[in-house]
Amino acid sequence: MEVPWRLFTVRGMSKYAGEEVLVVPRALFEEIGVFEGIRTDGIGSAIDKLLDPANHFFMDRALAEEDPGHKQIIPYCIIRCGDRVLNYTRGKAGGESRLHALRSVGVGGHINPVDTGEGRTGPQAYNAAVERELAEELVFDVPHTNRIVALLNDDTNPVGQVHLGVVHLIEVEHDGVRSNEDALADLSFTSLGDLAGPLFERLETWSQACIRHLAGR
Repeated sequence: MEVPWRLFTVRGMSKYAGEEVLVVPRALFEEIGVFEGIRTDGIGSAIDKLLDPANHFFMDRALAEEDPGHKQIIPYCIIRCGDRVLNYTRGKAGGESRLHALRSVGVGGHINPVDTGEGRTGPQAYNAAVERELAEELVFDVPHTNRIVALLNDDTNPVGQVHLGVVHLIEVEHDGVRSNEDALADLSFTSLGDLAGPLFERLETWSQACIRHLAGR
């Protein structure tokens, strides 16, 4: 499947200030296999297709947020310390107003043209975006590992319909992780049992799917 490297723009200003984000056509998502919630099987080949430069392109975010014909690729990084998971409340400084005040266990964001600097494409540009987002949002005072463990999809609501998550599990030995921006409020490590129990209903839907998976539900 070949898709030209295109750049979509809209006239006028929007709340996204002309931001451009990496998207894939929904047809590609259907080709790799539509699913709801967490997918862990066959993700290697699926990610290879998603990150193939022939299959993705940049689109004006104002258009992308209203276009379920495309999926924005979103790294969704979960930071775990033993049986505790980092979580926070999405503040108003965050870019997605539809998620404000919800609790989240995922850190990450969009892939932007800046991530293609120095000739990076495909997986290299994606990995640069992951590192950029983590550095913008968090300060790590502890070494950490980072691996992709799942894909994440939720077509039951307007936010999920236009996004596709790539779930990363980041392991740390102690809770030396601090917030680096106002969009991540009330940052704390909480036991998986509490997140899967009394706090579950406060989580955004993507976080609920991830916690269900981590808790073996």
